[in-house]
Amino acid sequence: MDFLGVSGMHYSGESLKGNRILVAEDSNVFTSMIKQRFKELLEIDVEICRNFEELQLANEKSDEPIRLAVSNMNLPGAEKGEALNYLVDVAIPTIVFTGTLQDHARDNLLSREIVDYIIKDSVFAVDMLTEAVCRFLTNHLHHVLIVDDSQTARALLTTRLKRYNFRVSAADSGQKAMEILKANRDISLIITDYNMPDIDGFELTRRIRAHIGSHELRIIGVSSSTDRLLSARFLKAGGNDFMLRPFIDEEFYCRVNQNLDTLTQMRLLMERKKRA
Repeated sequence: MDFLGVSGMHYSGESLKGNRILVAEDSNVFTSMIKQRFKELLEIDVEICRNFEELQLANEKSDEPIRLAVSNMNLPGAEKGEALNYLVDVAIPTIVFTGTLQDHARDNLLSREIVDYIIKDSVFAVDMLTEAVCRFLTNHLHHVLIVDDSQTARALLTTRLKRYNFRVSAADSGQKAMEILKANRDISLIITDYNMPDIDGFELTRRIRAHIGSHELRIIGVSSSTDRLLSARFLKAGGNDFMLRPFIDEEFYCRVNQNLDTLTQMRLLMERKKRA
């Protein structure tokens, strides 16, 4: 399947038809728009659940796993967020589709490890939701390597990326990263700390770029340092992006997405040139 997403994203390699998607939403307008867009762009027939009871029955009636749920914050029969509690408790990956979201509610949502949230405050909300669903269903096509000598930092990034459905490997040193990269040429993205004892992030990037270009692999540098020159030095070394810790979840995911979108588009252009 070759798919040009609503924001120009490119995906290729598989059909999305076999994925079971639940939409827990009681608005006729939004359910109609979601059904149409998902069918039109993703070739997916969604299951609509208009209240909490229907959501529970949809999960219990079939042995077929639910790949992803899209849920409003509140549903008839679950006016205090019970629907989201239920989805989290039964470990169904969930994108929240809500009308409003205050800061405290956002913090609460992200602490519960939802996949993403979309605010339905414009005519583009359904397109943004379609994009988010497509990303989740296709992120497993990308293999991400985390390089950090801190076990805590590696664990946090691994958990975050797996929540988004990426395949993840981790290395505790630059040398180990080179070994993993050599054995796994399908790695699409490296997220590397700057300050490491054996090979720092700059030197690791230079060594990688001696053999692998940006059209094959993207590199994001990270650091807790307050030195504002680090980002410029990292980009000059061959990196594609740079982020300072601590991360804001939304920014982190957007940066990862933007780099992988660029990589995918570059690969498609290279393939088209070869076929021309």
